[in-house]
Amino acid sequence: MQSEGAAVRPATAEAPSGGRLVAALDIGGTKIAGALVDGEGRLLARSLRPTPAAQDGATVMAAVAEVLGELTADPAWVRVTAVGIGSAGPVDASHGTVSPVNVPGWRGFPLVERVREVTGPLPVTLTGDGVAIAAAEHWQGAARGYDNALCMVVSTGVGGGFVLNGALHPGPTGNAGHIGHISVDLDGPLCPCGARGCVERLASGPNIARRALENGWRPQAGQEPTAEAVAAAARAGDPVAAASFARAAQALAAGIAAAATLVEIEVAVIGGGVAGAGEVLFAPLRDHLRAYATLSFASGVRVLPAQLGTDAGLVGAAAAAFGGVLRARG
Repeated sequence: MQSEGAAVRPATAEAPSGGRLVAALDIGGTKIAGALVDGEGRLLARSLRPTPAAQDGATVMAAVAEVLGELTADPAWVRVTAVGIGSAGPVDASHGTVSPVNVPGWRGFPLVERVREVTGPLPVTLTGDGVAIAAAEHWQGAARGYDNALCMVVSTGVGGGFVLNGALHPGPTGNAGHIGHISVDLDGPLCPCGARGCVERLASGPNIARRALENGWRPQAGQEPTAEAVAAAARAGDPVAAASFARAAQALAAGIAAAATLVEIEVAVIGGGVAGAGEVLFAPLRDHLRAYATLSFASGVRVLPAQLGTDAGLVGAAAAAFGGVLRARG
């Protein structure tokens, strides 16, 4: 297994050429996506399954194996030189295991070993999904050209990853930048991770919807009570819906300000389903960030929407895998 302790440079013009591909997996609490990706970040083949997150670990792995099975059956598989995995975390890249907070059947699950049972002796690079997002946005998206960035995914959960001094910084276990489990409300609600007042517990999509419901908001007839529905209500002028997004924005701003203070990031890039709310989220986020990031070296951080959409996890897993191939050959 490729070590993730060192900084990884995302794939660039020096990435493997000659038609080589990597197989990428993006594993989250909602979906398991796979793709074959080339050195320019193009997705040449895809596979997708819903995550059976409430089921046991073997059932979840069976869904991963189905995705991999479709990829290995593709004629382009013969050009695959490595496998990249971006997984909901925490992950332990040094041991190849994952323990996603939102997939309770996986605790210390040997994901790299199980993936190798399907893919054979290819090098496998495991990162947290937030680190994968950072790799993607720095390689092909909104963080391109920035040497110091925090890239975040705000969806079913909240994850993040750092680019520092121009290189991806996954940390020793692949979890660096896991902003979703920074506590920003010391007496706040209990998070499934065991702490209180985590960014994820306040800003994730399900928690935005939960808070709006608790305060009296109701979706329209026939509409599911999702963060997307709350965002639509907020745009239509519903004060409860707007307040729920403002609370999420405040939590995100506090986490971003902490990151900017610690490592002097230049930009925070935010993707994921919740970011699709647009200015319903970004306007209050920028307002709160001005209040939290007050020191001169932190106050200039820019907040930008991610550019790669739902493909970011796959592109990032591929970028990290290409980096692993380069290190192995160097």
